[in-house]
Amino acid sequence: MAAASPTTSAENATKRRLIDSHGRVIHDLRVSVTDRCNYKCIYCRTGEYGAQYPELAIEEYLRLIRLFVDLGIEKVRLTGGEPLLRNGLIELIQELASLRTTSGQALDIALTTNGHLLDKMAAPLKGAGLNRVTVSMDAVDAPTFERITRVPGSFNKVLNGIRVAKAAGLTPLKVNCVLLRGFNDNEIEGFARFAREEDVVVRFIEFMPLEEDRLWSPEIVVPLKEIVARISREMPLVPLAPREPSETARRYTFSDGKGEIGIIAPVSQAFCGACSRVRLTSDGKIRTCLFSQVEHDLYGRMRAGQSDAELSAYIVRTINEKEARHHIGEPGFLKPSRSMVHIGG
Repeated sequence: MAAASPTTSAENATKRRLIDSHGRVIHDLRVSVTDRCNYKCIYCRTGEYGAQYPELAIEEYLRLIRLFVDLGIEKVRLTGGEPLLRNGLIELIQELASLRTTSGQALDIALTTNGHLLDKMAAPLKGAGLNRVTVSMDAVDAPTFERITRVPGSFNKVLNGIRVAKAAGLTPLKVNCVLLRGFNDNEIEGFARFAREEDVVVRFIEFMPLEEDRLWSPEIVVPLKEIVARISREMPLVPLAPREPSETARRYTFSDGKGEIGIIAPVSQAFCGACSRVRLTSDGKIRTCLFSQVEHDLYGRMRAGQSDAELSAYIVRTINEKEARHHIGEPGFLKPSRSMVHIGG
């Protein structure tokens, strides 16, 4: 009797993909390891530092992440809150670095941080297997920055962290700036210069209704077209082609080819049709969209004793229910029950 032909790794990869009911392949997992933060940014928090939701044990996050990777996830981004506050983070990254995707490649591991502790942790993070880091930084003017974070001395800590992380090889290093009209929108041109001077990718993010204080209104949003026009008056921008269809940022370089700017415009130019993301909260809930009205309790099922096969089947069913799009600015729009700090970026 002839032996069955072996299944190739490419065939395995095709079989193990998370695809929602709209035909989108989900390959990017965002995992919040805490909702605690050492900053109190005005557009995010009411001013309280403490956690609102429980945290899982590191080995529990690892088990759940492995399930997603076995289903086709290729990129894992660790978020918070502030993930650098989390004990066991280095060990988690070390374990993730040993995983392989369904196509046999190393898992792409990234982290988003406010940068306050980055100067001390950059080298250990890189040594553990972290590929790159994104730093949230909402002003390049120190007084403005510290009015946003409500933490004295925070600007120099973050700037130093960025420089140390670059030296450690956590590149390309991205700097994310959330713009609020009338508060830090005068920083746009300064950030463009910062991108060139510090050799980082600056990404402007339109302000979304995900804050605790319910500050959001359409008038506060600074849209993509305005950002591009303002920078181009001083430093002409040239569009760059997307690296992949699901890329969230519209990318630009300067006319001399030095530096890169990205603009993430979920409000004025939504990219839901190419979304490849799913989120796992610090307490183990699946969120299929930042603006989901429903959470899916994966950890609760794990704690109840379900097998890996049962949990994987639940993940597949949940992804199939992923929303087609968000409805920001439309009549009847409802903000999610959790703010951004409690969801994970």
